[in-house]
Formats: sequence, C-alpha cells, structure tokens
Amino acid sequence: MAINPLMRAVLNALSYRKTDVKMNYHIDRIINSVMHPSFKLRYKVWDRKIMAGGYELPVRAFTPKHLRTQEVILFFHGGGWVSGNIESYTKTCADLAEQTGRRVLSVDYRRAPEYPFPRAAEDCYLIARELFLHSTPTETAGNRIILMGDSAGGNLAAAVSLMAADRKEFRIKKQILLYPSTFNDHSETSPFPSIIENGKGFLLTSKRLCAYQDLYIQNKADLCNPYFAPLMSDHLEHQPKTLIVTAEYDPLRDEGEAYGEKLRKFGNYVLIHRMKDALHGFFSLPLPFTQVKQCYRWINEFLDGVNENEQ
Repeated sequence: MAINPLMRAVLNALSYRKTDVKMNYHIDRIINSVMHPSFKLRYKVWDRKIMAGGYELPVRAFTPKHLRTQEVILFFHGGGWVSGNIESYTKTCADLAEQTGRRVLSVDYRRAPEYPFPRAAEDCYLIARELFLHSTPTETAGNRIILMGDSAGGNLAAAVSLMAADRKEFRIKKQILLYPSTFNDHSETSPFPSIIENGKGFLLTSKRLCAYQDLYIQNKADLCNPYFAPLMSDHLEHQPKTLIVTAEYDPLRDEGEAYGEKLRKFGNYVLIHRMKDALHGFFSLPLPFTQVKQCYRWINEFLDGVNENEQ
C-alpha cells in the first residue's frame, strides 16, 4: 500500500535534521550507530584483520546455522561513505547469512572525510583481491565470492567490479546492488526525476546525499571517475551477472535502474527490481517486513540461478 498521511508526517519529521552533515559528520556517525545497534553476541561471528595495501582492514565473518553452499558474500556497508560501519550492519549481515545459507564477510573500509575518494573503493578492491587470489580468510575458491552492497556500499561493489574488469587480476561472476548510488549529481540539476520527487520527506534527502558526496569527493575532477560514478563508464563490457534492487520512494531509484539498463546495453546479464512502497535503506529493517521478505526472495533466486533466462 502507499504511504499514508500519518506516516508521511513522521517521515517528514525524521527527514528534517538540523545537523549539518558536512560540519558534524561525527554526530551523523553516532546517530547511525544508535539507529543500527549491534547484536554481535547473538550470532556466530568472528573478527580479524586482513592486510591490504599495507593497512590492516577489519572484517567480520558471519556463518549461518545451515550452510547451503561454499559461496561467500563479500558485503560493503552503506552510510554515504561517511557514517556506516560493520557494527551498525551486524544485524543486517547476520540476517543475510541466515536467509541465504551463505557465509558473509563484512568489510570495514576507511571512511571519508578522513580518507576521501578513492580510498574506500581501493580498500574494498584490495580485500576482494586478497580473497580472490589467496582465498583467505574464507578458505573458499575465489570464483565462489559474490560482491554485495547497499547504498554507498552498492556503489563500492559496482566500483570493485569495474576495477576488476580494468585491472584483470581476477574475475567477479555475480554482484548484488541494493539501491546503489551510481551518478555524480544529487542536486536539483540531476537528470533523474526520483531525486526531485523523493529528495525531501523520505528519510534520505537530496541535501544529505550532496553533503555525503562533498565529504567523499574532494577533487572535482573525480566526479566523472567511473569508480565514483559507475554510470559515467563507457566500458561496461564483461561485468558480472547483476541483481539491482531499488526502492520506490528513494532519491537514488532512477540512477540505480539506469545503471542496470546501461549494463544490459553492453551485453551483461542484469535483473532489475523496484521494491514497491519502500524507502531507501529498507533492507536493514527486521525480517518480518514484507519488503525485506520479498527482497530475500529475489536475492536467493538470483544466487541460485532460478531466473537466468529472464531479464
């Protein structure tokens, strides 16, 4: 069903934060952590650090009670490249492991503004490279690793896939992008209607998107870099099989779908689903929510190859 007037009023109130993200990004991180508390002790998890590019990056692994396959999901969290971390995504990744029957490895890449673009993308690439080439710490063959991320994490997953195709060090077979950021303009000049239609009053605002982008991109020349804005790439051949899920009331909806369509034009296998009546970030909601259940159906069908003859 559509969002009712009472819910719309609540969303408007929640969407209006007086905090200036660019000036007080550390406060935004605290708010993000409070909104996504960690329940680490309830799940079978383990933490370690992987050496990547001379730096030890924290990772958290989640093992389901019933392991269906040796495939591993390498997960990159959202948060506008600024706010999220593996703590705030512990519940989401634990649910992901249980619902897919696969081990999940969550990466705590370095965040902006302390580490601006391309640091987060390079961190994620280096972790993927380590796993694909050396099969640690998951002890699984590299060709069984699936990239996945939501929001800014979806952006990073797409960037890693582009890097892998360009650098030819390893090959990614599948990626899952949940409401990803794929373009370089989230202001009123954006060519995508969803930025205007959903840019106010739906939790994630266009103003907040612009603030996150300004914290992440500190060199304007990087705005057209495909590793920041994958939709800007004109070399999308040999990309992995891709599942893209967008949300109806999300300012990022149209650019995520546009990226899927462009991948198709380059001959890639792509499934695009728009979640009806959903907001940006819905995947982190509790499992009983209808949209979360449907999203897991799409994810498992994609992972199991159920609809490989459809696009």
